Amino acid sequence: MTDKGPRDDRWYLNIMAPNTKGDKFAWLDPTSIYINQRAFTDLLDDLLADLETVEFDVVAGLDAMGFVLGAALAARSNVGFLPIRKAGKLCVDTDSVSFGNYSGRTQDMEMRQPAFAPGTRVLLADQWVETGGTMDGAIRLVERQEGIVAGIVAIAIEENERTNDYRATYPCISAVVQGSKWQAESNAQSLSSFGNYRPEMAFPR
Repeated sequence: MTDKGPRDDRWYLNIMAPNTKGDKFAWLDPTSIYINQRAFTDLLDDLLADLETVEFDVVAGLDAMGFVLGAALAARSNVGFLPIRKAGKLCVDTDSVSFGNYSGRTQDMEMRQPAFAPGTRVLLADQWVETGGTMDGAIRLVERQEGIVAGIVAIAIEENERTNDYRATYPCISAVVQGSKWQAESNAQSLSSFGNYRPEMAFPR
């Protein structure tokens, strides 16, 4: 078994790709972790280890990349998966909310209605929590159906006023550990690993 590195400096964080397409896109792309079997397995192992004390009945993934992480966590946890989608994508009755995303645009997201019984514990999963606006919309949707937000899970949760409130209110689990150099670089939206990044680093072997 290959050493993953210390919990606050995991090897797989180094293969995340920098944005090469301009300011209309997120500042990095963690999907390179998903294509590499070892990286994806190590990521899920770490998140699930930190989730051991968090009780949840279903995992809800946020459109779109939260679907990948959320579905994988749900399958590994033997619970169901609920997609929370951008508006206009579901062909059943829905509840919808408006939110401000990381780019400052206002968008709508929706969830099937009803999605679960009152009192259901829902773990919210997204790839990256930047401003926290998208997560705010998901929280409102879950709570409007009388669900309980069991926690928030992501590869990274940046630190700002809104996400600090989340940490004070819910269990918040991320591969990027608070207090680490990765957290500081995530907050600054520039990873030192970008200097050595090559796409081939993520190729399956």
